[in-house]
Amino acid sequence: MSTAPQNSGSEIPPDQKPHILVVDDDERLRALLSRFLSESGFLVSTATDAKHAREVLKYLSYDLLVMDVMMPGEDGVTLTRGLKSEGLTTPVLLLTALGETEQRINGFEAGADDYLPKPFEPRELLLRINAILRRSATAAPKRGEALPLRFGRWRLDMERGELVDDTASERMPLTSVEHTLMRALASRQGEVIGREELAEMCNMSASERTIDVQVTRLRKKVEGDPRLPKYVQTVRGKGYVLRPDGEDT
Repeated sequence: MSTAPQNSGSEIPPDQKPHILVVDDDERLRALLSRFLSESGFLVSTATDAKHAREVLKYLSYDLLVMDVMMPGEDGVTLTRGLKSEGLTTPVLLLTALGETEQRINGFEAGADDYLPKPFEPRELLLRINAILRRSATAAPKRGEALPLRFGRWRLDMERGELVDDTASERMPLTSVEHTLMRALASRQGEVIGREELAEMCNMSASERTIDVQVTRLRKKVEGDPRLPKYVQTVRGKGYVLRPDGEDT
C-alpha cells in the first residue's frame, strides 16, 4: 500500500486526534500502516500480537483498533470476540487476506465493526476508518429524537451506549455498531426500516447480510429469547422494526 498522506493532521492538536491501535505481527505492514495513518491525521500506537494488544489495552483507551486476522497464537477474530465479551466497546476494523463471505461473517459475529480484505487501497482504508469513527461520534441521540426507555428489564442509556438493569445494578455495554443500530431503530420506533436503508442510516459500508448479523448480535443482548424476538422484530420481505412494548407488528 502507498504511504502518501491523504489528509494531514498537522493543524489538529494531538489531544483531539483519534487514537488508533494497529495490531499486526507483520513488522513491515505494521510500520506502513502506522506511518500512513499518522500522516493522515491520527495518533497511532502499535501492538505486535494479541498478547501485546491485551497488555496495552489495560493502560490506554483508543478510538479504534485496526487488527490483522491472521496472527500466530490468538488470531484477530478470536481476540475481537474475547475483548468484546470482556466489555470492550472500542470499535474494531479487521484486515485479512481471507475475503470469503463466511470469513467476513465470522468477523462480524465476533463483534467487529468492519472488515477490509487485503490487498486494499489506502483511500478505502481511510473511508472505512472515518465511517466507523463517525458512527462512534454520532452514537448519542440528537435532541428531539423519540427514544425508548425500556426493553423488558433493560433501560437503554443512549448517551453511554449501555443497557442498564436498575433492579440488579447491572450494565451491559453495546458495541459502536450495536449502539448506532439501536439509535437508528429507536429514532423511528414502530416503523419498518428496510435493510438497505438501515445500513445507510448506520453509515455501514456493508451488505444486507451484515445488517442481519448485527441485528442477531443486538438481539442476544436485548431479547429474553433471541430466537423469538419481542423488541427488534423482523418483518418478512421488508426489514426490521423496533417495538419497545414487545407487541407484535
